[in-house]
Amino acid sequence: RCHMAEVVDCIVVGVGGIGSAAFWRLAERGRKILGLEQFGVAHNRGSSHGETRIIRRAYFEHPDYVPLVNRSFELWADLEQRSGKQLYRETGLVLGGRAECEAVAGTQAAAERHGLSLDVLSPDDANDRFPGFRFYPEEIALFEPKAGVLAVEKCVAAAIDAGRQLGGELHTDEAVIDWTVTNDVVRVETNRGKYEAARLILTAGPWAGDVLRRAGFTLNVVRKVLQWHPVLSSGYNIDRGAPTFYFESELGSFYGMPSLDGREIKLAQHSGGTAVTDPLTVDRELHESDRKPVRAFVERSLRQVGAEPNRHAVCMYTKSADGHFIVDTHPAGSQVALCCGLSGHGFKFAPVLGEILADLVLDGTTNQPAAFLGRQRTGLQSG
Repeated sequence: RCHMAEVVDCIVVGVGGIGSAAFWRLAERGRKILGLEQFGVAHNRGSSHGETRIIRRAYFEHPDYVPLVNRSFELWADLEQRSGKQLYRETGLVLGGRAECEAVAGTQAAAERHGLSLDVLSPDDANDRFPGFRFYPEEIALFEPKAGVLAVEKCVAAAIDAGRQLGGELHTDEAVIDWTVTNDVVRVETNRGKYEAARLILTAGPWAGDVLRRAGFTLNVVRKVLQWHPVLSSGYNIDRGAPTFYFESELGSFYGMPSLDGREIKLAQHSGGTAVTDPLTVDRELHESDRKPVRAFVERSLRQVGAEPNRHAVCMYTKSADGHFIVDTHPAGSQVALCCGLSGHGFKFAPVLGEILADLVLDGTTNQPAAFLGRQRTGLQSG
């Protein structure tokens, strides 16, 4: 048996939400790509699972994300057409909270700057228009019509399929042990072999801290629980025009999806989360401490949803110190690019982030307006 390293143009480490997109966008450019994934295709061990993800344009986290999400919408449509599967459904997004809260004020600022369609509703109007929800006199509601739901596992699988059809090679159940850069050669060692490449992309999700090593910034991983609650009304059904939703209140920030099956609705708390020391051994049980905040949210804001979940799933947020993504080349060398610290709001951007990563390793620069997500910004060094 030959023990020579396999040589490719670029290696992608971690082929989940962002890595699958990088795999596809690199293969699109005709390079010989190898994806290394420690689990399987569209697995449930990281951050890109749980059936659905919200995608929205009026981006409260920072208006500079809007051009990137617009490009993502284009690329999701391309991938949908290529795969022949429905990956996206437009549902609109209803958002509730006080006028001054981050979600409401930030959404309005982003919509204003980028000329996005946004309905501003009084609590009474919102209660009439969205009878499944409860809006309080001190709140306002925003409705963004051009938002919707991505089928998360289908999206990951479709990107991997697209990359493979374009010649990309994927190894599943293969964990990276170490990587080094010497002169112009990247060497990657796994539990199954050794590989060499001219370029390397690191998209390791909750494992990014291990894979990145001395990159000079702190990432904190937190445990997040997705819960599916029974619906007591057909008004939450996606087929009846029910929207995705996001509420910010004294309870924290919570979001949910319309019911896909007419029986249950997915809910989760976006704020909070307990620290994860090892992503491999994250606690996947459901505890009263997980149920309690979501129950309080149901009682406060949802009129016809059962207070106790039927089932749950556990995923993880990998948080940067300032809550914004880190997308850049690695300090070890410009032939290594990384995307990490998506902080719980990154999946919708997967295709454009994959494109940016491909640009960075192949061209050394990108035309996408992503400089604000570079690793040199202040505030990343503190945890």
